[in-house]
This record gives sequence, structure tokens and C-alpha cells, in this order.
Amino acid sequence: MKPNAIMVNPADNVAIALEDIGQGEEVRVGEKVLCRTIADIAYSHKVLLKDLSEGEDVIKYGEIIGQAAQDLKQGEWVHTHNLTLKGE
Repeated sequence: MKPNAIMVNPADNVAIALEDIGQGEEVRVGEKVLCRTIADIAYSHKVLLKDLSEGEDVIKYGEIIGQAAQDLKQGEWVHTHNLTLKGE
């Protein structure tokens, strides 16, 4: 199966959608299935790869980009509605 997301750094806890990924679909990076989505993920948006508690770091490209604004579940869409951006 072809990948539908990328994860740049092994420390990342989000992947970036390479295409629209529907709710319940697999998130595939390379040959690996990392999780199933629990929400629709739009092209170029972030999908969470592991559960996070409120305040835990969200890591993209090996960098902390912010913290979970609430408890988040694996497969969830991560965006400004549930992410406190770094520096805010």
C-alpha cells in the first residue's frame, strides 16, 4: 500500500497527511501502519500518533511545536482547536 502520511523524525508524535484521510482509515508511513484516524484529516494537516495528556508536547519535524490543549487520542486531528502553540 502506498503511504498517505509522512513522519520526518523518529521523535515525532504527529504525522502529516499527504492526502485527505477519512475517519477510520489507516495512517501509513512507508510500509508501516501507525494508527487509524478517529476524525477526518485534511491534506497537509497533522494526525496524532499516540495518546497525549493535556500539557504534553506535540512534536513535529523533531521540534516541539506546542502542547496539547486537552487530552488527545491517537488518530485525532491536531490543529489550533486542540493545540496551544509554542510561544503563546
